[in-house]
Amino acid sequence: MQVFSASRPALIHPFTGLQPAQFRRLVRLVAKRGGDAIADGRPGRPWATALPDRVLLVAVYWRTNLTMRQLGPLFGVSHSAAHRVIDTIGPLLALTPVSRRPTGQVAIVDGTLIPTRDHRLAAKSKNYRYSANLQVAIDANTRLVIALGDPQPGNRNDTIVYRSSGIDQQLAGREVMADGGYRGNPEVIMPYRKPADGSELPEWKQDYNAGHRKVRARVEHALARLKTYKILRDYRRAART
Repeated sequence: MQVFSASRPALIHPFTGLQPAQFRRLVRLVAKRGGDAIADGRPGRPWATALPDRVLLVAVYWRTNLTMRQLGPLFGVSHSAAHRVIDTIGPLLALTPVSRRPTGQVAIVDGTLIPTRDHRLAAKSKNYRYSANLQVAIDANTRLVIALGDPQPGNRNDTIVYRSSGIDQQLAGREVMADGGYRGNPEVIMPYRKPADGSELPEWKQDYNAGHRKVRARVEHALARLKTYKILRDYRRAART
């Protein structure tokens, strides 16, 4: 018996964090990207659940981080079918590169540690857990994510991962802001550091740093919103996904 269904709007927001209107737009996006295709793209038995229910399954999984054996009974499918749905629908929701951007767009970049169980990628990091370092860039005005780097081992610092993850190439030609941990990347706008002799910064540099902190805080708020999706608190799937 299927417990969760997109035909019951009252369940959508508590278990996905999406309003029903947002969820419907998500379903239309997946349909546009080929979500109605038969599993594996080969002739055969069609999906047991409708497209809105499959999108709901993925959204619930990302929000709650339930296991496949928990998700299957909730949607009236086997745990292996739930796994196939996530493998098929998940990539259709990936961030797509934009061909054009607003003039003068400023990006803010920061790294966050994602606890990951796949030790082929994960490494022990400062939080003493096996994690991956994920670089996230947002638009300073809209606060929407505009670029993601490839996950890197969590014991690498941001200044290295900024280059090795490829996010520097995605942000090429943009003004990029970051904290002081991105030294060695001259194209990144960072706050002024205190002189080596311990003296105080001039007043104009202190004012600049205060303004820099206020703007850069927006990426911290964006990362906090992303972490409400519990999939980013304990990632159990393969690192390549």
